[in-house]
Amino acid sequence: MLKQKTLKDSFSLSGKGLHTGLDLTVTFNPAPENHGYKIQRTDVEGQPLIEAVADNVVETTRGTVLAKNGVKVSTIEHGMAALYALGIDNCLIQVNGPEFPILDGSAQYYVNEIERVGIVEQNAVKDFYIIKSKIEFRDEQTGSSIIVLPDENFSLNVLVSYDSTIIPNQFATLEDMAKFKDEIAASRTFVFVREIEPLLQAGLIKGGDLDNAIVIYERQMSQENYDKLADVMGVPHMDATQLGYIMHKPLVWPNECARHKLLDVIGDMALIGKPIKGRIIATRPGHTINNKFARQMRKEIRLHEIQAPAYDCSRPPLMDVNRIRELLPHRYPFQLVDKVIEMGANYIVGVKNVTSNEPFFQGHFPQEPVMPGVLQIEAMAQVGGLLVLNSVDEPERYSTYFLKIDGVRFRHKVVPGDTLLFRVELLAPIRRGISTMKGYIFVGEKVVCEAEFTAQIIKNK
Repeated sequence: MLKQKTLKDSFSLSGKGLHTGLDLTVTFNPAPENHGYKIQRTDVEGQPLIEAVADNVVETTRGTVLAKNGVKVSTIEHGMAALYALGIDNCLIQVNGPEFPILDGSAQYYVNEIERVGIVEQNAVKDFYIIKSKIEFRDEQTGSSIIVLPDENFSLNVLVSYDSTIIPNQFATLEDMAKFKDEIAASRTFVFVREIEPLLQAGLIKGGDLDNAIVIYERQMSQENYDKLADVMGVPHMDATQLGYIMHKPLVWPNECARHKLLDVIGDMALIGKPIKGRIIATRPGHTINNKFARQMRKEIRLHEIQAPAYDCSRPPLMDVNRIRELLPHRYPFQLVDKVIEMGANYIVGVKNVTSNEPFFQGHFPQEPVMPGVLQIEAMAQVGGLLVLNSVDEPERYSTYFLKIDGVRFRHKVVPGDTLLFRVELLAPIRRGISTMKGYIFVGEKVVCEAEFTAQIIKNK
């Protein structure tokens, strides 16, 4: 299983804020396991922390704005995209003002610094949310939509469409996050000339210039108005009849605008709170719909906080019933594990097919057959026993015995025809033959039973 990651060391980047025009410094620091992303305003009394999650987003006009208890921080999406794409799970970000510096309008500087200081693997397991069915969010008014489909990894397809002769339609694709640095990170933010005056009137883009954004001039205006706008922006006067891109640095890619929209989607998806495995298809995305979708995903995750393991019954098992009999002393009618389909250093996944011929159904209950809860726990413990016995030499010479059972919950009945999926993991390293485990039993996607238990390995006499 993949482990969580954080930075090996801290790094800082300085520059002006896109919207405030202030000189700002942002510092990215290593953080402990299960910390997630948190942003600290070092210029505010008490240096308050803001959890970087979609539920804390309060504004999406021209960037993603987080707030907590009245303290805000904006323009976070490029830094968040770099963290997420490079697989960093835990980071404390400190900033001395109300927004991150815009730098060159891309995520390239963040990526360069992350690679310079390095990434370190932590002990905790990376907790993916696996997309198992289509999830969709649509905005009928704007025609925007975001769909996520099952996929083995995290990948994106982004399609943009504007009422513009310069970029009417573009698309961008990222199949592998390892290619983020070379294919997406350097794509810059962009703005249409027709948007600049309203943005300035709204008190935004005070720090915008031709070094940190691509400016698109696609609707001709009078030379007088064009000159006035150039004066406000502090750039030289240009010919108002010449439509096209306005910038100091040429386009990195012909579809750079679509690639930047993809970058923004990654940055906003980083606020879901868990890395996901799925393919995102975003049509005409923007920070507003990105945030609405991220909030929907957070609700989805809360509803399915514990996910069932993937089970393909056609794949050969890691352990079949014969191998299980070599390791466990249990025999009919008490062998309650049919096969093991997955196993790691600290977890195991087993399967039990519940048939109508189970002997306990004769008396529990003849007219309403239900698998006894104690036998569900016993089956879970047998799966855990296989995990523990796998760590010793000559496992057939050992047995495992219960010492304690805690936190048992039965959520649904188990009846004939159910296929039980067990997921049992160690809560702590095995010491002196004693192991503490947490187990779940699933039928389909539903948790039917859960428990924590302590067991001891004892050598047979």
